[in-house]
Amino acid sequence: QVQLVESGGGVVQAGGSLSLSCAASGRTFSAYAMGWFRQVPGKEREFVAAISWNGGTTYNADSVKGRFTISRDNAKNTVYLQMNSLKPEDTAVYYCAAPNRRYSSGTYSLEYEYTYWGQGTQVTVSS
Repeated sequence: QVQLVESGGGVVQAGGSLSLSCAASGRTFSAYAMGWFRQVPGKEREFVAAISWNGGTTYNADSVKGRFTISRDNAKNTVYLQMNSLKPEDTAVYYCAAPNRRYSSGTYSLEYEYTYWGQGTQVTVSS
């Protein structure tokens, strides 16, 4: 059974940084792309970033380009989201997600492409 557990959320002032982690278990982590999404109450879940199975390609939403960086450590079965220059509009619950296709290419920017989701971690950016 695939499990994704996020950590690292919290409260930070605008302009600050936070680093999120997502630990995966239950299957061969290195065979799958990974993604981060976020959601504000009352709004749809929004794509943030994705990374290919080997870490060679990353994709970012326009709203976070130049500020957020997704990375992965396949030896630790963990994907990270480094968030810099945070803005109040980045406040949301952040979710880690994993698809069900091995060694696949694609941007993985769409919610339906993902099968497994973590429980989410709250990020609050104060102005």
